[in-house]
Amino acid sequence: MSASAGIASAVGKATTPSQDKRWRLVDATVRRVGHQGRGLIETLHTVQEVFGYLDEEALRYVALALRVPLSRAYGVATFYHFFTLKPAGEHTCVVCMGTACYIKGAPQLLAAMEHDLGIAPGETTDNGKVSLLTARCLGSCGLAPAVVYDHEVAGKVTTQALREHLIKWMPQ
Repeated sequence: MSASAGIASAVGKATTPSQDKRWRLVDATVRRVGHQGRGLIETLHTVQEVFGYLDEEALRYVALALRVPLSRAYGVATFYHFFTLKPAGEHTCVVCMGTACYIKGAPQLLAAMEHDLGIAPGETTDNGKVSLLTARCLGSCGLAPAVVYDHEVAGKVTTQALREHLIKWMPQ
């Protein structure tokens, strides 16, 4: 019996962290997957969709509801690049750091963004406008270097094109 399963049986059942009605959507997913660990990724996706990110409270709730160790929920949430543990900015920019993109200039693109935005990968600008992320591979190797702007893949991105895109997001 895992530690979280012991907590679940001692408590009876997981209760939602707040009265926020969005938790009903999460609970519906938990019920659909039968309160089982096999539904962890699907449930984390639901939380991310309704709240925008996965905070510690949400991870604890999901782990308890699905009877999996918190470490497993956290491990899954940090392994996949599409999950975030912090609120995302209004816009997201994901720089692919896969081999093809790396060779074709991804490090220079990332350095330009870090310099221009004043943030590192995994961070959001102080004004909440832009979150900068990296991915190991976007699967768009023929478009290297590739960048994802708000879920739209752009290929053969240059530093100049990247900066032009940022200007649209960060008006002076």
